[in-house]
Amino acid sequence: MKHHVRQSLFVSCALIATPVWAQQSTGKDREPAPVGAHQAKPAKQSFTTGVAKGRDMLDSAISASTLDESEIQKTSTRSIAEILSNIPGIRAETAGTDGMTAVTIRGLPLSADGSKFLQVQEDGLPVLEFGDIHFGSTTAFLRADLSLAQVQAIRGGSASTFASNSPGGIVNFISKTGEETGGTLQLSSGIDHELGRADFNYGAKLSDSVRFNIGGYYRQGEGPRAAGYDAFKGGQVKFNITKTFGSGYVRLYAKLLDDREPNYGLVPVQVTGTNENPSYAPLPGFDPRRDTMSSRYIPSFLALDRNNNPHRIDVHEGNRAQVKSIGLEAQFDVAGWTFSNRLRYAQISGTYNENLPVITLPAAILPIAFGAGPGTTARFASGPNTGQSIGNPATLNGNGLLARGLYINSDFNRLNNVTNDFRASRVWQAGSAKITTTAGLYASSQDIGMMWTFLSPITDVAPGGNSHLVDLIAPNGSPVTDTGMLFYSLQLGPSSYHQYYDVNYRTLAPYGSVNYQLGGLSLGASLRYDFGKVTGAVYGGDLGGGRASTTATDLNRDGVISPAESLTGWLPLSRPGPVDYDYGYASYSVGANYRVADAFSVFARYSRGGRASAERVLFPPSLNASTGQLTDPALRNSPVKQAEVGAKFRRDGLSLFVTGFWASTTDKNYQIAADATGNTVVLPIDRAYSAKGVELEALVERGPLSLRLGATYTKAKIDSDKADATAVGNTPRHQPDLMFQAMPQYQSRLFSIGANILGTTSSFAQDSNLLKQPGYVIVSPFLQVRPVDRIQLGLNVYNVFDKLAFVQVGSAAVPAGGVANAQVMNGRTITGSVRFSF
Repeated sequence: MKHHVRQSLFVSCALIATPVWAQQSTGKDREPAPVGAHQAKPAKQSFTTGVAKGRDMLDSAISASTLDESEIQKTSTRSIAEILSNIPGIRAETAGTDGMTAVTIRGLPLSADGSKFLQVQEDGLPVLEFGDIHFGSTTAFLRADLSLAQVQAIRGGSASTFASNSPGGIVNFISKTGEETGGTLQLSSGIDHELGRADFNYGAKLSDSVRFNIGGYYRQGEGPRAAGYDAFKGGQVKFNITKTFGSGYVRLYAKLLDDREPNYGLVPVQVTGTNENPSYAPLPGFDPRRDTMSSRYIPSFLALDRNNNPHRIDVHEGNRAQVKSIGLEAQFDVAGWTFSNRLRYAQISGTYNENLPVITLPAAILPIAFGAGPGTTARFASGPNTGQSIGNPATLNGNGLLARGLYINSDFNRLNNVTNDFRASRVWQAGSAKITTTAGLYASSQDIGMMWTFLSPITDVAPGGNSHLVDLIAPNGSPVTDTGMLFYSLQLGPSSYHQYYDVNYRTLAPYGSVNYQLGGLSLGASLRYDFGKVTGAVYGGDLGGGRASTTATDLNRDGVISPAESLTGWLPLSRPGPVDYDYGYASYSVGANYRVADAFSVFARYSRGGRASAERVLFPPSLNASTGQLTDPALRNSPVKQAEVGAKFRRDGLSLFVTGFWASTTDKNYQIAADATGNTVVLPIDRAYSAKGVELEALVERGPLSLRLGATYTKAKIDSDKADATAVGNTPRHQPDLMFQAMPQYQSRLFSIGANILGTTSSFAQDSNLLKQPGYVIVSPFLQVRPVDRIQLGLNVYNVFDKLAFVQVGSAAVPAGGVANAQVMNGRTITGSVRFSF
């Protein structure tokens, strides 16, 4: 069936003979040109993402932003999530890599990782149909390099009707298409860390009507945090070729991505003080800004694969993304109509690896707590000291700590998708008014084939990528662990989470819009209906019905079943749980814009969209493991309502956009959280949320000086909670009142100098609203010098003041032991570069 769906979409595209829609490209064939060197947002040219037709922002009833490639170069990061942090209204939780990220918009909730309500696109089509596939964030399969021309973001507005599963907004990463002949080669290297990178891009015309662009990057090195090995390794190549005609164009494009990066997840930090006024600091001998739980001495683990055969998981693979995609897009004018179609097939796979220190205790106590009681001792199980006892636990690594870990491996053997978007538009003249009508049909097929493996190792907490596996030895001399493994499964609660998913999501969505423009007044409305079909099977002991989660397995083939091997996670392959259900929901948006004067306009809009549930609802109690149906129809999608009103001003080097917004949603989900002791827990949630606030975006340009500003003030709350009434009225976790961005800079022919500044006020670590999570201001200066024509020297300093900036804190209260898990941003990181243009 999946093959037939893909085949029918390709055939339909061929029969239409109107290749794909270029609403978000940047070619000259009716496509907006890239933003200039310091033409920061708000953009002066037409905005085309998530709307029917590109218009000047002052004529559009939307709140939107753009960033161009030259601006991104100055942010001191290539992380997709950190790029999103530079857009007002978007909250991106990331520690500098894209494997473990969480992204949301306008106060909508973050239940776990991913981007549930915000869709991330590449060249106008979604990277993944669902942004919150567990451990498979959309940002993990997207990279920014010199082939990127522009990033466009729409918040709310018509995003819910011009794309599926995007009720909060859309961010679109747009590639260069060879409009300008010439190329760029950039070599960069860490000055205070080991990471080298080469980027290139080249575009040219093959004839008056044919042009191409090719670009990509390769990088390798340990990275800004100590791992003890090359944690970054890989790159991508992107290519497109465009043929223009008198009435349109055709474009073919392809991408090959194979890249791995470390998982900068939660690590132990010291927490003292009170919940209202906590004090956070690095542990002795372990700085979360520069150290990780990754280690040269922990290269692999044994486990069972999806066929229940022993295999070895490569821990050093980290978070790996592999993408092979090919696409076709075109646009033609025929008899007054503009027909467009875009099609892409993407073969996506990869892995997610994380070592989470679930419980961190003094090295003298942990062996007793997880071993055979008093008298249990510890010894190294990996590295050069393998077999040696830990002589003085109190001085181990300067902090005297051991961690009962949770190792997570998610194998994405298949996240393939095929998407097709066809639309037709026409502008009608009605006296002195213009009426623009658009009709479209979107179809997609998204596979989710992945397996989770959870293991329970014991490790020390060492700096410099030197952590070891640690064995616990009972008083009688018998081993409690097996080469540092307490269990070859998860044994922290009733569920093992050793699960395998083999499901397919098919979406069919007709949509349409109409816009009436008379003078300075524009009135618009759009409508979409999403039909969805979910089929397949899931496997795991969590399905119940006598299915076992663990079994005894001689993983290391030594002829003996160790205590750890007696609890090995396995899959009940003979008893899958069927998945077979449909869903459907309507989305609509209505708005009005009035251009009061050439430099000033006002707008208002109300929208209702939806987000279909992905794999997070595919185990009991959400799924009936006998019928494949969801146990509650409300689980099928989460509705989002939004209202916004705004004003826009632009004149003589000054742009000022202000938007007030209100948003609400309901969410039935599972949340990875932490209790008051810092232990990781999985909580079922059934909630309603609301948020209101104001977004501000400004650009001031005075000769060589410019200042780009952005700020978002948000008041969000939990309106209802069927599982926990004490949460009602609380602020959702990690939601600050204020987030802001600023980029002051001075530019001349010889050099550019400035800084990218990101900040946020404090928030709550968990929904219980007890422990405060501190805010931060990250200052990242940059310098670009052009000593001769076509050569540019660059220096970027990320987090120049070495701020200990917290992304999330994994505890609901100050823990009694004074140690909590936290995800933090990178410390001071200096990178130098040289760019050659030709």
